[in-house]
Order: sequence, then C-alpha cells, then structure tokens
Amino acid sequence: MKIIGSLAISLILLLSACGSSPQEPEGTQASAATPSTLSVHNYRCESGETITAIYPSTDSTTVQYKGSTYSMQIAVSGSGARYVGGELEWWTKGSGAGSEGTLFRHNADGTSGDSVEVCTES
Repeated sequence: MKIIGSLAISLILLLSACGSSPQEPEGTQASAATPSTLSVHNYRCESGETITAIYPSTDSTTVQYKGSTYSMQIAVSGSGARYVGGELEWWTKGSGAGSEGTLFRHNADGTSGDSVEVCTES
C-alpha cells in the first residue's frame, strides 16, 4: 500500500506542475497593465495652422502646435474635455471627424483667456 500511496502523491505533484502557468521567455517582462489607449487626433485651424493632440489616457494630452509641444492635464469643464498646461488650454467638444478643438490662453486665476485657435478635427 505504501507504493500505491507514493505513486498517487507523485502523480498529483506531476499533474499540478503541468497545470502551472508558463514562464515568460528570458528577456521579456509580463505586464499587468492594460494595453495602451493612445490616440492621435489631427485638427485644421481657421488660421491655417494644424494641431496634433496625442492622448495617452483620458487624463492627459500632449498638444503639438507651431513646432512646440505642450503637456496638459484634464481640468474641470462645463462640457467637452478641457486640458490645462502652463499658459495654454486645449478644449474639445464632440468626437470623430468634424469635432471641435479650441486652444485658449490660460489665465493665472485658472480661467480661460483669449482664444488662440479654433479648429476642426480632420
């Protein structure tokens, strides 16, 4: 009976080893993070300038305008999505082709200043 018990334990250990998850290949790293939701949107402005807005998440954007790049964070808005970074604000309304984007000056008191560009997503 000892042999049967030993065989049963060995079989259980062998089967449990087969059920473990595979190891990652050497040099790679498993990530628990969800896939990136990076999205890029291009806008044509009334002045003829273009703005590219890159959204790595719903909480931030990087705006490329006139050869400069501005990092911005989500801010409170009455409607649409408003991002603030330094002296500028990027405010969008709608989604997809035809949606609107407006670049504003950002006042020191946290309010929107003068409009810099009014744009439509192309």
